[in-house]
Amino acid sequence: MMKTTQLRQKLIILIFAGFLLAPVSLFAEDSEEMLSASLHTQKRSADLSLDVPSSLPLFTYQSGLNFEYPDAVRGIYVTGNSAGGSRFEKLVNLIETTELNSMVIDVKEDHGNLTFKPEEGSEFEDISKNFISDPRAMLEVLEEKQIYPIARIVVFKDSVLAKKRPDLSFTKNGEVWVNGKGEAFVSPFQKEVWEYNVKIAKMAAELGFKEIQFDYVRFPEGFEKRDKELTYDLGDYKDSEMNGVKKRVEAVTDFVAYAREELAYYDVDVSVDIFGYSATIKEAPGIGQNFSRISDNVDVISSMIYPSHWTSYFGITNPDEEPYRLVTEYAKVENEVLGQLEDPPVSRPWIQDFEAPWLYSGPTFQYGKAEVEAQIRALNENGIDEFLLWNAGNSYTEGVDYTPIN
Repeated sequence: MMKTTQLRQKLIILIFAGFLLAPVSLFAEDSEEMLSASLHTQKRSADLSLDVPSSLPLFTYQSGLNFEYPDAVRGIYVTGNSAGGSRFEKLVNLIETTELNSMVIDVKEDHGNLTFKPEEGSEFEDISKNFISDPRAMLEVLEEKQIYPIARIVVFKDSVLAKKRPDLSFTKNGEVWVNGKGEAFVSPFQKEVWEYNVKIAKMAAELGFKEIQFDYVRFPEGFEKRDKELTYDLGDYKDSEMNGVKKRVEAVTDFVAYAREELAYYDVDVSVDIFGYSATIKEAPGIGQNFSRISDNVDVISSMIYPSHWTSYFGITNPDEEPYRLVTEYAKVENEVLGQLEDPPVSRPWIQDFEAPWLYSGPTFQYGKAEVEAQIRALNENGIDEFLLWNAGNSYTEGVDYTPIN
């Protein structure tokens, strides 16, 4: 059960307890009876042992759409083009004819654009693409078929905002810095960037998405090697006595905590995509990801554990060719880390349904039914029931058995 759901249940219990206890003092006939009733009320309230945050809203936003949380989320990634185009029907059919049950749909994509047109006058009109012409209608289709909808929002990788607002980005010699792929990032130190992305998340929640998944919640890869050559504003972290690594971890963690608090009213779960290797170290020095601290502030943690993205790790020479073994070894590490948390989030890793030709000079190792099933089996055998499938083109392997292994 999600953390936010647990908090709401506590609140309901507290309110219900208040209704039960109120009549005791209302109908006491004299001061002695009132005093006795008061003490009795205090004792019973204390016995409930509830710790309800003062910031928890009494009421939550209702989008008008109703989705039941699945027995376990088993989902696929869907681009804005696919969600708004002819491929959507095929992907819906894939879910309806298998044990899959969820879609992670781009709302703010990798360049920084919205995948749909917001209402006229929105501050996001100029970054919007009409990939999904009617997002509400799309969600109504998913509601009818009870396909669980998750909104993917790419946060700090944002070429659109970086070029529009270089002051919120990283610059070099007066120009917005880009990585080897030509991608620009905005700074996690800037709270204006936090607010910008959370506003988009709220828009998605109002449309009817049941979960907000934040991706690229980090600094650029290898940032620790170039932070001295880049120009950027540290914002509120400028006067901190922490070193660069700690400042980056603090900024990323603070964003996640801020986003979850801001979204509490919208009755959505909050999830974060995170590098798989972040679970194997105390904290990633350049990108600012601390697995445990981020996990403490989300309902769902989604490690990207694609075998192709690991170098020689866990004693495995070529992880891409041993998906079962790689996922098994990773799951053991993650279970140990999450097991140390008082209230761990749901684990829902991203797994691989694509080939990695960049790893090979000859024929590329192929991912098909056996390789996808091997990853799922490895997760299930280690007590992880949820997963998400990644294929950038949304072309998923046919004939895969996604049935959970009990």
